[in-house]
Amino acid sequence: MAIATINPTTGETLQTFTPLSDAEIETKLSLAQSTFEQYRHTTFAQRSQWLNNAADILEQDSLKFAQIMTTEMGKTLQSAIAEAEKCAKVCRFYAEKAEEFLADVSIASDASHSYVAYQPLGTILAVMPWNFPFWQVFRFAAPALMAGNVGILKHASNVPQCALAIESIIERAGFPAGAFQTLLIGAEKVESIIKDERVKAATLTGSEPAGAALASAAGKQIKKVVLELGGSDPFIITESADLEEAVTTGVKARMLNNGQSCIAAKRFIVAESIADHFESQLVSQFKALKVGDPMEKDTNIGPLATDKIRAELDQQVKQAVNQGAKILIGGESMTDRPGNFYPPTILTNIPTDSPVAQEEFFGPVALLFRVKDLDEAIALANNIPFGLGASAWTTNAAESKRLVAELEAGAVFINGMVKSDPRLPFGGIKRSGYGRELSSQGIHEFVNIKTVWIK
Repeated sequence: MAIATINPTTGETLQTFTPLSDAEIETKLSLAQSTFEQYRHTTFAQRSQWLNNAADILEQDSLKFAQIMTTEMGKTLQSAIAEAEKCAKVCRFYAEKAEEFLADVSIASDASHSYVAYQPLGTILAVMPWNFPFWQVFRFAAPALMAGNVGILKHASNVPQCALAIESIIERAGFPAGAFQTLLIGAEKVESIIKDERVKAATLTGSEPAGAALASAAGKQIKKVVLELGGSDPFIITESADLEEAVTTGVKARMLNNGQSCIAAKRFIVAESIADHFESQLVSQFKALKVGDPMEKDTNIGPLATDKIRAELDQQVKQAVNQGAKILIGGESMTDRPGNFYPPTILTNIPTDSPVAQEEFFGPVALLFRVKDLDEAIALANNIPFGLGASAWTTNAAESKRLVAELEAGAVFINGMVKSDPRLPFGGIKRSGYGRELSSQGIHEFVNIKTVWIK
């Protein structure tokens, strides 16, 4: 795949980039290693100052960064501004909390003094996706840099200007040259980089095939990997739910980022007794969404990031219909305009044993299922290979307790949409990946958790 900015709203190629040569990659890896040897000895106070500087830059120039995001991958400008501001928040969170999270922990033993120390590993490779092109990177970079590691970024090939902007922000903030570098390279170069002895670990957010490939390559080198992969999150509405709030939140949770979010609500699982009312409200609110230019303030849904993604989504919808699904709204690519537009779509009557019921739909397509009781809802929610997030709606305490205990996911949200928060760990189980980002758990992923025993 070419490394290029292709505006998904118009299909126009705005800029292309020459991938780094092997010699240029070597220069950057060498700089990362030499920088780490010095950077690891900087104080928490110094790193904190630099990271707060990065937060200042993100806030002051949020519109500029948002315009880059919207131009490269099509998210609405308003959501892109919010993304830049959220990146500032994760920077401030770790600037404040990292020293506490990484403080020595004394443990009583047969030693005169024994404790756990947290020490940086070195150069960490981050392989990041296009859908949240700033947030995915900063939620890795902030804790990694505060822990004393250095980072190298292989970003998605369709968001090169985002990748370069992030590198510039970190450099402008005062971090040493080489503390965080962008590598404009294709996916075929990742394996050789993970093999390099100077690279100590890796993190990837992306597709199952990409995660499996990186994990396999890292496994051969016995190097740690954190993976955040796909999801087909359930959104369960019980008979006792606040139906109006559930519908409104469900629309937002499905359409976040033009529907291109791993933790979007993708499968609506509704109690039969309220299903007709929920369905009519969902259709009504989907109809009211404006699809159009993501730079315009009143646009709700922009284009999908690439034409390939749109074609794949369209094929999935057609396959679902062939397997018995019924289209309530949408269901056809919007060919009346340039760009990669696909309308808000709802599918129902989907056979639960059909192959398409096991897939992730990465776009503005909601799958609607009816169930007779909570047992059936939980069973259907868990009957997928993914386990990233789950949202469930109930005002019954016993139902809530069961949902929290029995839903197979890295996160369960009761009466709210699934979201990431710097204060809470984020990650999945099953084929949605392993390891955690954010909170104290996220910063502990890429440190040496060292036991110290002194007599």
